[in-house]
Amino acid sequence: MKTTLLRSLLCLSLLGFATTSHAQVKIGTVDMNKIFSSYYKTKDAEARINEARNEAKGELDERMDTYKKNLDDINKLNEDIQKPALSPEAKAAKTKERDDEIQETKNLEREITEFKTTREKQLQEQAVRMRNGIVDEITKLVLNKVKTENYDLVMDRSGLSLNGVPILIYAKDGLDFSDEIITQLNKTKPKDSDTTPAAGASATP
Repeated sequence: MKTTLLRSLLCLSLLGFATTSHAQVKIGTVDMNKIFSSYYKTKDAEARINEARNEAKGELDERMDTYKKNLDDINKLNEDIQKPALSPEAKAAKTKERDDEIQETKNLEREITEFKTTREKQLQEQAVRMRNGIVDEITKLVLNKVKTENYDLVMDRSGLSLNGVPILIYAKDGLDFSDEIITQLNKTKPKDSDTTPAAGASATP
């Protein structure tokens, strides 16, 4: 994800600095966090990620249920093996059954660990790809406006410095064109698209 673009100054020196020193500089601001969170594709992406996480959780729960059942079976076999009335043949058979169950449970334990690691990595990569695609769309619209209206400088009013201090301390509301970008982005929103933020959605791109 283009963190530098979204977290730091969005500075686009396209035309202004090539003019004479007495020329008026045209400045604008955008709130990238607001734009990102207001875009319908952000909500859709969050919903898809949450759905994928729920599916992964369901698969993991199934494996965990099997794992717990195996442990119960092993404990039950251990109790049976300890019974004095058990014949040597029956004891040997139950011991083998228990050992096989233990091996199967160990394999399942490794599978669970690998599943959690692999699936979480896949979900993170999917989320990054989705965010990057959305950020690219937003950036393209901002740059188009900059070029069309001859802005000399555009700053992200939601950006923070490395110390967590706002980079842009103050700017008049009239300089901000975030709502215009949001409107353009949401022109393609399907009529049946959910307009409410998805559960767990973050306003930070």
